Amino acid sequence: MNAISRLLAPRSVAVVGASTDPAKTAGKPVYFLRKHGFTGEIFPINPRVESIDGLRCYPSIAALPNAPDVGLVLLGAERASAAVSELAELGTKAAIVLASGYAEVGEDGARRQVELLKAAGSMRLLGPNTIGLVNVTDRIPLSASGALDMDDFASGPIAFISQSGGILGSVLSRSAGRGIGLSKLISTSNEADLELADFVDVLVDDPATTVIALYIESIRDAARFRKAALKAAAAGKPIVAYKIGRSEAGAQAAVSHTGALAGSDKTYDAFFRQVGVIRAQTFSDLFDIPLTLSKGRTLRGNRVAILTSTGGAGTLVSDNLGLLGFETPPPDAATAARLRALQSGNQAVLDRNPIDVTLAGLQPALLRGAIEALLDSPTYDALTIIVGSSGVANPELMAGAIKPCLPSSDKPVLAYVSPHAPQAAALLTAHGVPAFSAPESCAVALDGLRRVAQWKPPATGAQTDIKTPPAGLPSGSLDEAQANALFAHFGVPCARFKVVSSEAEAEAAARELGGRVVLKILSRDITHKSDVGGVIVNVTPQTMADSFGRMISDVESRTGRVPSKFLVQEMVTGGHELILGFHRDPLGSAILLGAGGTATEVFKDTAMRLLPQSGGLGTDEAFGLVRDLKSWILLDGFRGRPKGDIDALVAAIVAFSGMVASLGPLLLEAEINPIFVLPHGQGIRAADGVVVLAS
Repeated sequence: MNAISRLLAPRSVAVVGASTDPAKTAGKPVYFLRKHGFTGEIFPINPRVESIDGLRCYPSIAALPNAPDVGLVLLGAERASAAVSELAELGTKAAIVLASGYAEVGEDGARRQVELLKAAGSMRLLGPNTIGLVNVTDRIPLSASGALDMDDFASGPIAFISQSGGILGSVLSRSAGRGIGLSKLISTSNEADLELADFVDVLVDDPATTVIALYIESIRDAARFRKAALKAAAAGKPIVAYKIGRSEAGAQAAVSHTGALAGSDKTYDAFFRQVGVIRAQTFSDLFDIPLTLSKGRTLRGNRVAILTSTGGAGTLVSDNLGLLGFETPPPDAATAARLRALQSGNQAVLDRNPIDVTLAGLQPALLRGAIEALLDSPTYDALTIIVGSSGVANPELMAGAIKPCLPSSDKPVLAYVSPHAPQAAALLTAHGVPAFSAPESCAVALDGLRRVAQWKPPATGAQTDIKTPPAGLPSGSLDEAQANALFAHFGVPCARFKVVSSEAEAEAAARELGGRVVLKILSRDITHKSDVGGVIVNVTPQTMADSFGRMISDVESRTGRVPSKFLVQEMVTGGHELILGFHRDPLGSAILLGAGGTATEVFKDTAMRLLPQSGGLGTDEAFGLVRDLKSWILLDGFRGRPKGDIDALVAAIVAFSGMVASLGPLLLEAEINPIFVLPHGQGIRAADGVVVLAS
């Protein structure tokens, strides 16, 4: 058993700095270990007392009879390093340091954290600034969280890992209140040593865990997390993550649109999608989605039956399902007849969905018959049951009627408890039916199941046969001619152009390029040319003189500079404008594709893919990027408009990503905006580009 596994399931625990008062933080760990039935050895360490709660108390770590599997260090930051060093010398497998005052407080704390890690040596370290962990499966609380004061909490298949210590208590108490069973709760906090990826990797191999929930502030090692997340996905153990910081602006690029469109949070979205992590949009989702996934049921389609005895609540659920793209079709004829046979009279509404069977008196046989009919129906992929006031009055009866129906089908069965009745919801959950107090939660939970069913591993076959960069590249911002030459070198087709420095040269270039052209200033300093009057479209040889003079005047008045070089470019028409860009993030290098042109940041129709650890995007990944756009429908020939040259666009994305992979850290920013996707068979053209290179 490795050190992390032993940390989660120790046979012996030393509590360094233990107090005799269980009301104090330092007194809680021993009290909780005893209260919740830890069967291993407990070694309290406190030189001022002889015993704690009937246990022999040791004056020092050196006085222990043997090396404990885990040392729980309750000392302040100024004394914790010495204790950690002593535990390591004794041969302890892992230590948990609760003290704060480390990297979270600034430079002095960061230095203290480095010293702590050095003191640990080869011993593994959880924390510092952590509240500890709880192995619910084996009833081993290694924590000082006040939430452990509760007498009991349900064991189950969901593991929670949090980078916030305070969240651990919230998760434990909320889960207990809802009847949600947990396997492990771990607070990684400062992650001086052990981090999210370490515990995800171990929990994938934990037979008591089938779903892993994460509360994330940031991912420190993207490569390790990617490996662990893909391992979890391959093992059929879904990960649900709640990532805080969604409102932060993210890394804003200096000269391109891409940085603003990508941003840190959107990069997390792309990263999670690629490694199979389901992102929880709200804190409540972090409970609702794992709860539903933990039942092990399979969603094979989008069609949901809603069984209700209260029309208003059924409509609420139906509306929220529709917002997430689920369908609520009426029952097929055979199912409707089967439902109709369950009750006499004309009270039932069976020709529509929600299916209102008017469960007067809450008749268990009628309820079971309706559930079995809907689960058997080929029309439906899932069932949501509305529990109204009558069901809440007798929740045991309701839960007892539902439970026998579950083994007959693996379709998801959820419950929405319409009145405020947390005890009834917890009872249903305990009987195998995820129960929610909000109609939105039903839709979110089913969407989590759908995401698990639809996820596919990242496409193999990344582009590795990549050209080397051209020699003699300058540093800093390239002008458009230099940028286009770089794109072309790596295989991205660019619109034809000529660099000129006089009106006469510009007029000659316009004639050579076919008559109608775009006139632009050529500058390494001014990248947003249209903002300063540095772009004029639809220029002809006959209008060049006027356009040339007007551009010089406009640019000078807005920038104080007189442009000396210009670019005359063929005018591309009839294509769909996109933006293709590169964004560097701590999670990796991301390729962004989106609606292009001057209104790029208005539409914000974007899709992202992170590059593999080596090489560029493969063809499948590039095509997936295109399909993710909302405007894909336009490229695919919406309402008779010509289909775009998708093959050429995919090839350009692959080539662009190859450039990013080839240049590596030398490339700071890169963007093509717009890139014109011409009708099928006519290719694409990069019409404007930005490149910034490091020295």
